[in-house]
Amino acid sequence: MPPDTPHFVANLLVASAMVVLTTTIHFFAMLALTVVLRRVADDRLEERRHLLKRFAGILFVVLGVFFAHTVEIWSYALLFRYPLGLFGDIETALYFATQSFISLGYGDVSVPTEWRLVGAIAACNGLILVGWSTAFLISVMGRLRALEHEWLDH
Repeated sequence: MPPDTPHFVANLLVASAMVVLTTTIHFFAMLALTVVLRRVADDRLEERRHLLKRFAGILFVVLGVFFAHTVEIWSYALLFRYPLGLFGDIETALYFATQSFISLGYGDVSVPTEWRLVGAIAACNGLILVGWSTAFLISVMGRLRALEHEWLDH
């Protein structure tokens, strides 16, 4: 049975727009965090202050990644609540958006059948962005460890 064309096309357009929006948010967040990290890493202070500044930099990066995901999830929640009107309150929309973004959800809250593709694509989008964040954090920690070893050798 062919998909209901107007709803199918609307799902794809809305979901695609959200993927572009959240990926753009994520890109600029990772870029900003990279700039901050470079400034922290390039600072040549005494060893103890430098180490404390690095720890603060790591904490800032982790919180920055969390903040980026929060903005992305809220973007979906606002979409689900207001333009699409899929949920009666923002709390339910935020709950669904969070569950969809980090997994396929618990199933206790769902969108109407005609918009379920947007929820599924939100889950795929979240999976990719969380993976990107994980790779970013692993890369950051690897670079910091390399710099620590460089310091210890001098």
